[in-house]
Amino acid sequence: MIAGHRRKKASELAGKDSIKCIVQDVTDDEAIILMVDSNLQREQLLPSEKAFAYKMKLDAMKRQAGRPKENGATVLPHLEGKKSRDILAEQYGESHEQIRKYIRLTYLSPPLLDMVDEGKIAMRPAVELSYLTENEQEILLNTMEWEDCTPSHVQAIKMRQFSQEGKLNEGVIQSILQEEKPNQKEQFRMPKERISKYFAPGTSSQKIEETIIKALELYRKRQREAER
Repeated sequence: MIAGHRRKKASELAGKDSIKCIVQDVTDDEAIILMVDSNLQREQLLPSEKAFAYKMKLDAMKRQAGRPKENGATVLPHLEGKKSRDILAEQYGESHEQIRKYIRLTYLSPPLLDMVDEGKIAMRPAVELSYLTENEQEILLNTMEWEDCTPSHVQAIKMRQFSQEGKLNEGVIQSILQEEKPNQKEQFRMPKERISKYFAPGTSSQKIEETIIKALELYRKRQREAER
């Protein structure tokens, strides 16, 4: 009844009395694979869309093949011993390593993943940051906002190493982000605690900067008036 209703609705939208269709009985995993294959045919996909599509299909392939191995790449018995990730890479013209990198993006917090989609964080550092815990990623986000910068690949690698050693905290993240990058413009920095009392909790770095600039402009104007 539901399927018939949907076909009727589709034919009405197409301006036809009826349309031909093929109804197939598929498993949940087969449906996931069909859906992912359809979505990945789009010309422009965000990194996050590719990441979750690859992960969904890989997980479905693993379930079809049976229990996954410890290394996370199941061998598919009906495909001449090839691993599921290798098959996925061949199907979409990606390397095995590139598939792995995309899937790692699914471990990023939504705000960090949005920054990858927006081009604010490059793929390579994003993959390294995906190994940070949820709490570490949240601290990183807050520190990035305050420092008004994003980590380079080298800086992201350092953070991952400190995280694996259980030594990554706000101070370490701030110290790493303050390291000078190639071609980085010289910046004036001021300890947050020196000015935090003048702003409401949660005030963004951009708002703080704009307020300070306006205050300095007003101060300069009054100085000039006093000199006349």
